[in-house]
Amino acid sequence: MTTSTTGGVQGPPWPVDPLPMRRWKRIMDLTGAVAVGVATAPIWIVAAILTRVFLGGPVIFRQTRAGIAGTEFDLIKFRTMTQDCDESGQLLEDKLRTHWWGSFLRRTSIDELPSLINVYRGDLSLVGPRPLFTSYLNHYPQRHAQRHQVRPGLTGLAQTNGRNNMPWDERFEHDLEYIENLSFRNDVKILWKTVTAVVSGQGADGVDLTEIYTGPDGAQATGQG
Repeated sequence: MTTSTTGGVQGPPWPVDPLPMRRWKRIMDLTGAVAVGVATAPIWIVAAILTRVFLGGPVIFRQTRAGIAGTEFDLIKFRTMTQDCDESGQLLEDKLRTHWWGSFLRRTSIDELPSLINVYRGDLSLVGPRPLFTSYLNHYPQRHAQRHQVRPGLTGLAQTNGRNNMPWDERFEHDLEYIENLSFRNDVKILWKTVTAVVSGQGADGVDLTEIYTGPDGAQATGQG
């Protein structure tokens, strides 16, 4: 098993053996990432310009997340918060840096369009468990660590069954259910439910940024996401 040790964070404490990559899934990821990227190119341009106007630079936000087998990668998104700092130069807390434009980007999931680059690179899949912070890895019980058997996804079964409105344990159980029933048909169904949710205005960030995963033992993990 490959694990990450950057910043003192190690991979899951339990064995996680990655599942072989299905050829159909990689073809779907590449085709989808390119097709959606090209089709939404005008949205990228407008979003980048308005993000620069309302939130300043940089326009792109990168954050380290845990991928397959706990390996690290930089998740790429449009930035949705200002860079406002206090008198000591420290960033203000998230709720004080929230801006209506950033909220709009998250609600419509436009902030996640740059993550198609991650899909093209192979860091992400279109469908899979959502990528969470590396600091959460050491807090998983053995069963939930198995969510890292596959590449994380832009959307997943948990996101189409309640979005942020469920406890962490339930989200992880949905992730495991997805892995156990991995198929082309199920991926298509999840993608369709995701599109209809976004179009109907139910879109939201796939992970609640205000809630920190504390693990089954209640030990708080560092970071949010």
